[in-house]
Amino acid sequence: MTKAAPSGIVIAGAGIGGLTAALALHARGLTATVLESASEIQPLGVGINIQPAAVAELIGLGLGDALAATGIPTREHRYLNQRGATLWAEPRGLPAGHPAPQYSIHRGELQLLLLAAVHERLGPDAIRTGAEVRGFEPARDRVDVHLRTPSGEATTTEAGVLIGADGLHSVARAQLHPAEPPLRTTSVRMWRGLTELPEFIDGRTMIIAADERASRIVAYPCSRPHAERGTVLLNWVCLASEPGSDGAFGVGPGRLEDLLPHFADWEFDWLDIRATLAASPRILHYPMVDRDPLPSWGEHRVTLLGDAAHPMYPIGANGASQAVIDGVALAAELAEGDDPVAALRRYEDARRPVTTAIVQAGRKMDRSERALADRLDGDVSTELRSITDDYQASVERR
Repeated sequence: MTKAAPSGIVIAGAGIGGLTAALALHARGLTATVLESASEIQPLGVGINIQPAAVAELIGLGLGDALAATGIPTREHRYLNQRGATLWAEPRGLPAGHPAPQYSIHRGELQLLLLAAVHERLGPDAIRTGAEVRGFEPARDRVDVHLRTPSGEATTTEAGVLIGADGLHSVARAQLHPAEPPLRTTSVRMWRGLTELPEFIDGRTMIIAADERASRIVAYPCSRPHAERGTVLLNWVCLASEPGSDGAFGVGPGRLEDLLPHFADWEFDWLDIRATLAASPRILHYPMVDRDPLPSWGEHRVTLLGDAAHPMYPIGANGASQAVIDGVALAAELAEGDDPVAALRRYEDARRPVTTAIVQAGRKMDRSERALADRLDGDVSTELRSITDDYQASVERR
């Protein structure tokens, strides 16, 4: 086994949260090394939403122009039934009075945007790809981080602080909380895709549509470059429940023949739903999962961030946003310059109650929306407003 030189603050994972943390630390005069298990970071995934509070943090890191050149500033959420009739609508981002936009953006493009900023500001060696974190060992004034290279070589690097930003299946979380139960699964299957269209409403509206079985479609434009070419890159997510399937399906390529039967009787007079789904060159398939909130995140000189700390339902579109806010909050505490152990605990004390409330609010929002399923032919605008207001009250506790 070889041993590398000490590297100060080490971040496990070059996702949105890990890269944001590196930039936020640099902005406060601290350096970090990001360890990424993939040999090459590629623009994977589909569309996501970045909420105004997180966009404000990214603008504060000097990324406002890059975000505006890449994403779509979402103007409105429009709730529909399976015939495309509007049930209720709410303004979003700047039209809703927020000081920053809400952006719909391709996840991979956002990751590459952050990656470019890290390379530019922290240098080309700030990110080590092909470095898979396999565990850690606390010492008195450091953490020994155990790695594995693509060739299988075991190596160790020393860290003053280890930030576990290594996602849903976090190695850091598993070591910190070995008795934790598995992922909390549901009967809901999710299919995701991207379809290029000539138009979609005004090009800045997100739809959330549902039927009497509580099957749902969420769809929104997510690419400014496409808009500038006169087209729309539509991100779509389909959710459908299959009772008895809890935990019985995994992540991977999705099949159109599994998806379409759930939406066979959907008819919009302004959009061919099934043709839109079928036109996606690639379909991804996910279970809808989260984890029960932890009573604590880290210990000693180790903490968690983003999905490693608080995986949540996509209901509410807050996972990536909370990872961004985590990264900035963590950097602020570490920049205080006192005992890093105390700084990590302050970060956790500030962020854990907020993210716990959002995890629970996402579950409640999902239940509440499902409870409306058999009433979507009537006026449910008051109930939809109440559901979204209740969720936003939890989010804005930050």
